[in-house]
Amino acid sequence: MLVSSPADELGYGSLRLDRTGQAEAFDAIGDRYDEAFPHKEGQVASAEWLIRSLPAGSRVLDLGCGTGIPTARQLAQGGLDVVGVDLSDRMVTLARRQVPTGTFHRADIADLRPDGPRDLGRFDAVAAFFSLLMLPRAEIPLAVRTIHHLLVPGGLFTLSMVEADVDDFSIPFIGSTIRVSGYLRDELREVVEAEGFEIAEESSYSYAPASVDVPPEVQIFLRCRRRG
Repeated sequence: MLVSSPADELGYGSLRLDRTGQAEAFDAIGDRYDEAFPHKEGQVASAEWLIRSLPAGSRVLDLGCGTGIPTARQLAQGGLDVVGVDLSDRMVTLARRQVPTGTFHRADIADLRPDGPRDLGRFDAVAAFFSLLMLPRAEIPLAVRTIHHLLVPGGLFTLSMVEADVDDFSIPFIGSTIRVSGYLRDELREVVEAEGFEIAEESSYSYAPASVDVPPEVQIFLRCRRRG
């Protein structure tokens, strides 16, 4: 696993990034993920907000792109230049197949920090749908700070998380086990605003996944703009 440089300007310091089992779980899940989560109204609506708000050809990063469905495909069909990253090799392979006009990389969010090993350039917008919840809480503010770094001044950021007061908590997930973190609504807003974002819109959805081993959840969606 990655160990960040002591000189890291975003604050990763010597924090050990433990992704044990996370990518492997999604490699095993593959395209069953889309079967388990067939209706993604909040995600689709937030991607539509990006399409409406951005000029054609704007660069958008889909952070934790999964299979590329629906977000990367929706953004590409909306005339945007889509770059996706995911920790799972299988998900990246599926995204490349399903969104051939996009560019996809296997990468960790921490790879994209200013002194990290991957430089994908700057973006007009970043979408992070249910990807930050895969991190322990200690890393989530650092990830949001990295997203701030990746955006041009005034760039857009839309994210979603499941509302839950948990930190690096193991749950069964479509036949595998993953670790997830979450915040209550006000705490999530505080984290995002503290890292340099203005929240323009907020919505929430009660969601019941099709998979029997994934419990119902409340999904929070924030639509934000980078300050500065």
